[in-house]
Amino acid sequence: MLPAPTPGTPAAAPAAGGFAVVDVETTGRSPWRHRVVEVAVVLLDEGLRPEAEFCTLLDPAGPVGPTHVHRIAQADVEGAPRFREIAPRLLELLAGRVLVGHHVTCDHAFLDREFARIGVVLPSVPLLCTMRLARAHLSEAGGFGLAACAEAAGLGRFPAHTALGDARATAGLLRHCLGAPSCPPDDWAAPLREAARVPWPRLGRARSRTSGTDVPVLRREAPYGQRPPGAQPPAAVPTRAGAMDSSA
Repeated sequence: MLPAPTPGTPAAAPAAGGFAVVDVETTGRSPWRHRVVEVAVVLLDEGLRPEAEFCTLLDPAGPVGPTHVHRIAQADVEGAPRFREIAPRLLELLAGRVLVGHHVTCDHAFLDREFARIGVVLPSVPLLCTMRLARAHLSEAGGFGLAACAEAAGLGRFPAHTALGDARATAGLLRHCLGAPSCPPDDWAAPLREAARVPWPRLGRARSRTSGTDVPVLRREAPYGQRPPGAQPPAAVPTRAGAMDSSA
């Protein structure tokens, strides 16, 4: 059983700069025809140290899609926020950062399309793909899916096909690959500089829905016991999403 929405005061976003490791679970493969049903962001500073996490299930306003893959049932998203309600918070988290993912163009395409549906154009931002990094700096991997790469990097088991579990594993893989002797610092220093110069849109954040209830965050927990060995919990975990003003 998934936890109930957790009330609380939203934590302030860390200062822009560094990396935003993202993962989405979706109702299908097409960003144009399908929707995001779970999103997670793990923030790392420029030294690859964890700063914060954000994760929530989303109401896709339709079928949740391949439950056998992401293990999200239709009943699990009842009461979950719509994408437009957590969009302001996502913009705050992503602004000024390099966007990282395992096959990051897929995660980026879904986020780009979700923002487009609410009239927000995402800026052109530097992307860093851990699948490509693994191909270049993790030759011992038996394959280049996230699970195979995490195993080759010695990151341990993780709850695959949960947005937070995959994002945490991707963050660990990023640290492993960027720390490899074969990876020159310029491979990631240049994207950091570029990301810092990109202007990002902003959306006003509302404290509640029109009904007066708090905008919930409905989270599937990726257990801390399944973190890579030695990894520390992040400094802050926001517990309430921001919503757009009804006038936005």
